[in-house]
Amino acid sequence: MKRKLGLLLVLIALGLSVSAQQYKFPFGNEIQAFKHQDSLNFPKKGGIVFAGSSSIRLWDDLEQRFAQYPVTKRGVGGSKLREWLQYFMPYILYPYQPKKIFFYAGENDIADGIPATEVAQDFAAMWQKIHDNLPNTQIYFLSIKQSPSRAKYYQEVTKANQLIKKIIAGKPKTYFLDVNTPLWNSKTHQPDSAYFKGDYLHLKPTGYDQWQKVLKPYVK
Repeated sequence: MKRKLGLLLVLIALGLSVSAQQYKFPFGNEIQAFKHQDSLNFPKKGGIVFAGSSSIRLWDDLEQRFAQYPVTKRGVGGSKLREWLQYFMPYILYPYQPKKIFFYAGENDIADGIPATEVAQDFAAMWQKIHDNLPNTQIYFLSIKQSPSRAKYYQEVTKANQLIKKIIAGKPKTYFLDVNTPLWNSKTHQPDSAYFKGDYLHLKPTGYDQWQKVLKPYVK
């Protein structure tokens, strides 16, 4: 009996070790947490996945706002579009085989010094991988927002959005959704800080209200 118990403990330890090593890349702990959630309640195939950086992760009532739809939220705070391309998609996107993916990222890339041209190239490469693995999935790219705390990057954000929109224009089942200008002040045509939290980077519920208006027709 003791031998069997000892063997079981060894197998469990080995399993945990392999599991921990499996996600040896940025934000691996978050991916591990998603896999744990999936083991408890795996989302049904053909649903809707919201993925991306902290603007998705911190959207606390996203599922409630779209409660009548099979929405799964998979945001990784602080992540870059480039990291999604390099690491995350096989763990977060492919297994769910969703009907629709709503994706937000790229803002952290630009703030980290990655030029708009490279952000657009990374998106194109990411799109190709998603399309190859999920050819029937609709892809909705949420435009990169101009956050007041990152005002010095406004021009680069605009350039990245223009380039990505141009790439998307020639892709099947792919859509560019402008969630940036709805956050502008109608008089100044600049980002309205009233939609942002005190860090002037992340959105308040009123900011997500603006996003919901844009996204609702496409989530349906």
